[in-house]
Amino acid sequence: MLMKFKVRGGVHADERKEQSTETPIRVLGIPPLLSIPLSQHAGLPAKPIVAEGQLVLKGELIGTTAGDRSASIHAPTSGKVLGIGRIQAPHPSLLSYDAIHIEPDGLDTVYVPENPIDPQQLSAEAIADLVDGAGIVGLGGATYPAALKLKAGSRQNVHTLILNGSECEPYLTCDDMLMRERAAEIISGAQLILKAINAKQVIAGIEDNKPQAIRAMREAAQTHDNVEIRVIPTRYPMGSAKQLIKVITGREVPTGGRSSDIGVLVHNVATSFAVHQAIYQARPLISRVVTLSGQALATPQNVEVLIGTPVQWLLEQCDGLVSTPARMLMGGPMMGQILPNTGVPITKGASAILALTEEEINSAEVSPCIRCGSCVQACPMGLLPLEMARHSRADDYDGANEFGLKDCILCGSCAYVCPSHIPLVHYFQFAKGKHRENQIQTRKGEYTKSLSEARMARQEKEAAAKAAAKAEKAAKAEARKKAKSQVEKV
Repeated sequence: MLMKFKVRGGVHADERKEQSTETPIRVLGIPPLLSIPLSQHAGLPAKPIVAEGQLVLKGELIGTTAGDRSASIHAPTSGKVLGIGRIQAPHPSLLSYDAIHIEPDGLDTVYVPENPIDPQQLSAEAIADLVDGAGIVGLGGATYPAALKLKAGSRQNVHTLILNGSECEPYLTCDDMLMRERAAEIISGAQLILKAINAKQVIAGIEDNKPQAIRAMREAAQTHDNVEIRVIPTRYPMGSAKQLIKVITGREVPTGGRSSDIGVLVHNVATSFAVHQAIYQARPLISRVVTLSGQALATPQNVEVLIGTPVQWLLEQCDGLVSTPARMLMGGPMMGQILPNTGVPITKGASAILALTEEEINSAEVSPCIRCGSCVQACPMGLLPLEMARHSRADDYDGANEFGLKDCILCGSCAYVCPSHIPLVHYFQFAKGKHRENQIQTRKGEYTKSLSEARMARQEKEAAAKAAAKAEKAAKAEARKKAKSQVEKV
């Protein structure tokens, strides 16, 4: 049964999912070189703890968390550390970041923890710590460190865990295939998360275009009274946490608030699977399932691939390309990043590699806005994209924020329906970045001002103290002088 709760906006995008679901998930081998980025999660980059020439084992820690909001990284296989160097980020900006380069030895020797654990005896805090140590992040795209959500959930009155199995982006089927083939492990991971956050029930939301995944998840959940598989309508961006919460619970996350404010925590099904692997198999997040699709690919499919694997090697293992792609994407066509080249590595957040032909992309020329209101109707957050775009183009980022820029989830629904082909989401991405940059500069200015004022106050205090000391000294000198004069008179 579909839920009665409805969400505003969204679009029915051309799914194009069938081309990558004809074969089971294929586990790929070990590439000749792995480049594991230190920054592949939301927050601060990991701090490397290995040196050039060091031998590492599969699953061994090679980068620790840096601060409260960070994630550790591990060696995807055994081999030798070649060094730490800059590589190009999977982003059209052509920016670079640091990565640990490992030359595999082909042995795939596994690192074995000294103290084995009993998953059934773990406390909520211990589960969160193990998830933290495994470097698990949100695998639905946000890449937020999973342990932070678990620890926050345990401190708040969270009663429901929602497993996000909607996978609403066109082309993407990695979560669909994971639910079909590894449903029991996903449910197992959900039970661990449930214990970690002291919640009572699990609701898995799966779009109605995934019948095989729904059957597999229902079968796996039969022995768990606290798990419900909820079928939800197929509509983009149903995978956004706020939309998923609304359609399942009927409640909205307050502006500027978090889902935990209404007693709900959302985790992706792939994240739940990774939690199961971390606790029951002592396996950190060193691989993930990635969708390979697009008409420029010879063999669209889903593969399990090691983190740090070069995209070019990945494509070669899957029969390569049949034509030159008009666009290469890491992620989905709505929210993914355009790849500058195929030399970049697979990261924890890489849900797909898409090789799209000219026929598959919208390359129409941009024309002036006709103020038709289509973007307003499509916005799932109930915003006014045309007004946000007008202020963004005028560099009025505060004005754009007044029209709800901070609530924009950058789903791209507005740009998808725009008859003028205006790249609205690009404006919003830029405006969000500039607004954040302005806020940082403002805070820096305020901090500098406070330091200056504190320095001036300190100097004034020191000057007053010196003046008082000088006056006291002069007074004492005058007193001694008077005393001496009186003695001489006597």
